[in-house]
Amino acid sequence: MSARVAEFVVRSAIEPWQRIGLHVVDGVAYAGSVRLRFEPPATDADAGLASWGLVGSATPATDIDGLVTSHLQPFELPATANALDIVGFDHVVVNTSSLDRTCGAIEAATGAPLKRIRDAGPGIRQGFHRLGEVIVEVVESPRVQAPTASFWGFVWNVADLHEMCERLGPDVVSLPKAAVQPGRFIATVRASVGLGLPLALMTP
Repeated sequence: MSARVAEFVVRSAIEPWQRIGLHVVDGVAYAGSVRLRFEPPATDADAGLASWGLVGSATPATDIDGLVTSHLQPFELPATANALDIVGFDHVVVNTSSLDRTCGAIEAATGAPLKRIRDAGPGIRQGFHRLGEVIVEVVESPRVQAPTASFWGFVWNVADLHEMCERLGPDVVSLPKAAVQPGRFIATVRASVGLGLPLALMTP
């Protein structure tokens, strides 16, 4: 049995997330079955996804090809409501210079097999693992030269994407467009909102 992602630690100011409708209490919020724990970044360059917390991992590894990892006991999810109306955590994006290296490390540490590989353009490949609710999308690109992998951003599923985009407005989120997944639509929260990491919203 493979691990599941139970938590992400986000280094970011909380206020921009609250402004788009995320319910944050004492530095903690929830998206689907995943807990988000916010920490203030030391500098602007320090903002982003700091680490993930796994439940049921095959090994006690605290570094999975550069991805800082903690191991958690199962916890109960509180009944919380968000103005974003999140219905699930779709995926997290991980950037790497070597799909084979990073996906091999994820599988060895978590027991989650590489489900498939997709060619996404010249020199770009995507590999997919599933850790509980969260799909881990590993992206190999010539633009990434670091010797280890790094977290990049989130995609969440929301109940009514078009209503959400209309309510938040074009200064906050892009217009919905067709996603790679057939029949689904996606919109991206603009970097100017100041979340500290890329966030996209999708139809379920």
